[in-house]
Amino acid sequence: MTVPAGLAGLAGAHSVDRRVYTDPDVFAAEMLRLFGRAWLYVAHESQIAHPGQYVLAEMAGHSVIVMRDDDWRIGVHHNRCPHRGVRLLQEPAGQVPQRLSCSYHGWSFRRDGTLRAVPQASDYAAGLPGRGLEAVACVQSYRGFVFARLAADGPDLVSFLGPVAASLDNMTERAPEGRIEVAFGSLRMMQHSNWKIYLENSHDGVHALPTHRSSTEPARRAAEHAADPWSRFQAQVVAANAQSLQAMEQLAVHCHPHGHSEMVGFRKARAADPQYLDYESALRQRLGDEGLERVLGQDRHNAVIYPGLSVQPAYLQLRVIVPLAVDRTRIDVWLFRLKGAPAWMDRRTVAYANTIHSAASVVRADDLENYERIQRGLASGLEPRVRHDRRLAGEEGPVGLSTAVGERFIRNQFAAWQTYMGGGST
Repeated sequence: MTVPAGLAGLAGAHSVDRRVYTDPDVFAAEMLRLFGRAWLYVAHESQIAHPGQYVLAEMAGHSVIVMRDDDWRIGVHHNRCPHRGVRLLQEPAGQVPQRLSCSYHGWSFRRDGTLRAVPQASDYAAGLPGRGLEAVACVQSYRGFVFARLAADGPDLVSFLGPVAASLDNMTERAPEGRIEVAFGSLRMMQHSNWKIYLENSHDGVHALPTHRSSTEPARRAAEHAADPWSRFQAQVVAANAQSLQAMEQLAVHCHPHGHSEMVGFRKARAADPQYLDYESALRQRLGDEGLERVLGQDRHNAVIYPGLSVQPAYLQLRVIVPLAVDRTRIDVWLFRLKGAPAWMDRRTVAYANTIHSAASVVRADDLENYERIQRGLASGLEPRVRHDRRLAGEEGPVGLSTAVGERFIRNQFAAWQTYMGGGST
């Protein structure tokens, strides 16, 4: 890999070199220096509730196994045999029996990654002590959300999350039993664009009107004439993209250290349906009136936990950003169930995901088209710099308050990018 000279210098205070989106060498350096140093979300504890349960995740291009061992501890190990590098597990989730065996030469491992047995062990000249699965350097959980880090050095998870942890708190506190669990599987989207382009759209309130014009007006009419409540709900979700720029300017975007940010909501998350009121009643039993308003009164649209996660607390969705190549990104969307909530809330969660995040979403189709057009345009090389200077005046520095019509959150992401790429840990 040839790392371009002055790597961190590719990003300025309010513009970046187009190569940060198009150069394979920059992408390779990002995997090593950024995704290789940051805390990355790998699983939720509900997915590995019992010993031997596992899920596969990806960290900086490496497949890892997230599994609970026989002592109920959560470990994250590289998904490869230490002998010849065979990938051990293929299914994205499942149950490992008492031992995990390599399909090539029969090496076997315990659920905690330690070596269990090797056929004809005495034939190996170098010996076998310590040749278990390679563990990821750091693993920590916050409110059931499991994060891991390849680098040994850096801040602990709580320090890394900082104020943006409130979005994970809010999602969890919405459950009448105070617990949430992954449910309904996941949605997976492939994008022919750089991973940063997706994150840069997260709080962009200016794009909504021109990008989604073809769907918002039909959705508004459909909501007015919907024959059933679910059709009305899905139409209203789409129609909400028709916010004026003046309305978007009123939506606060909070930019936090480490590249994180969060945006308040522009869709009405609370509903007047009898089933939703039943849910509020169940939540009120645990939290009381004041606690209910503290949780449901926070209208959070989404939060970015840089560089690899987007959270939508009100609709119980996580989006995991998985960079695959400089111009190819996978987005994994995970849906959650509120323990103790009526089944109606489950249907609402799935309806939102299908409307916004699925391959059939008219909203997602608009965004994906723009992402790919951006990637193709930047690859042409005609314009050397990409600007992120909207609302720069009065918003000095990357961290602080902005709005959905500003680009401070993008400048904040690149401030963290510079730190990581320069060799530091934010």
